[in-house]
Amino acid sequence: MQRYKSIISYDGSGFSGYQVQPNKRTVQSELEAVLAKMHKGKPIKVSASGRTDAGVHAKGQVIHFDSPLPISEEKWEIALNSLLPVDISVLSVIKVDSSFHARFDARGKEYHYVLQLSKKRDPFQRHFAYQYPYSLNLEAMMQASRHFIGTHDFTSFCSAKTEVEDRIRTIETIDFFLDGDFLTLRFVGNGFLYNMVRILTGTLIEVGTGKRKPEQMVDILGEKDRRVAGKTAPSQGLYLWKVFYD
Repeated sequence: MQRYKSIISYDGSGFSGYQVQPNKRTVQSELEAVLAKMHKGKPIKVSASGRTDAGVHAKGQVIHFDSPLPISEEKWEIALNSLLPVDISVLSVIKVDSSFHARFDARGKEYHYVLQLSKKRDPFQRHFAYQYPYSLNLEAMMQASRHFIGTHDFTSFCSAKTEVEDRIRTIETIDFFLDGDFLTLRFVGNGFLYNMVRILTGTLIEVGTGKRKPEQMVDILGEKDRRVAGKTAPSQGLYLWKVFYD
C-alpha cells in the first residue's frame, strides 16, 4: 500500500459540508465513491486536514488516502479529475511516507473570509461572498483584530457545539484587503475551532458598524462564553485557503 497526499479545491455551495453524512452530498463521500470505483468496489478511506461546513469553500484542502494501485502521481491527478464532479478539483497528488496524516501533521491553516460591500445584490456572488450592504469602519476593525493576535483561549469565539476541550489557539496574522467592493479578511494560525473564523468575522463586522468597540475584544476573550461574542458570519464567504506542514 502506498500513501498519497493530495491538495484539492471545491465549491462548497453544493455540499452539506466535507464530512460524510447519511443521505447527504458531501465532499468526502464524492471522493470515496470515485476511489471505490477505481478500486473495483473496495472502500478507500479519505482523511482530510479538517472538516468544512455546508457552503464553505476550499482552495487548498489537504487529504490523504492509501492505495495498492501502481499509478503515477500525474496519472492519479488525471484519473481523479476525470471522475470527480465539476465542483471538486484535484490540484496535486504526491507519494508520502505511510506515517503522514493530513490532519494530525498539520501545523497551521490559512482561511480567507470574503465580503462584498455593495448595496446592490449580485446574484453571481451569492454563493461566494457575504453580500453586506452597510458601510464599515475598517480602521476600527483592524484595531479590534490586533487583540486576537497571539495565543488565547478562544472559547468565546467557537460554536457551543465544539467538542474539543482545549480551546487555546494561536493566531499569527489577521490581514485586511480591500479590492473594489470586495473586502477579504485573511486569518493565519496554528489551528481554528469550530466556526471560529466565522464568529471572529461576525464580531469584527459588529465593530465595523459601531455596535462594539475595539477594546471590548479583550473582555470578550476573557469571558470564555460564546454568548458574549458577535453573530456567526454566513458560510458562503469562508474559504479554507491553505494548510501548512513541516
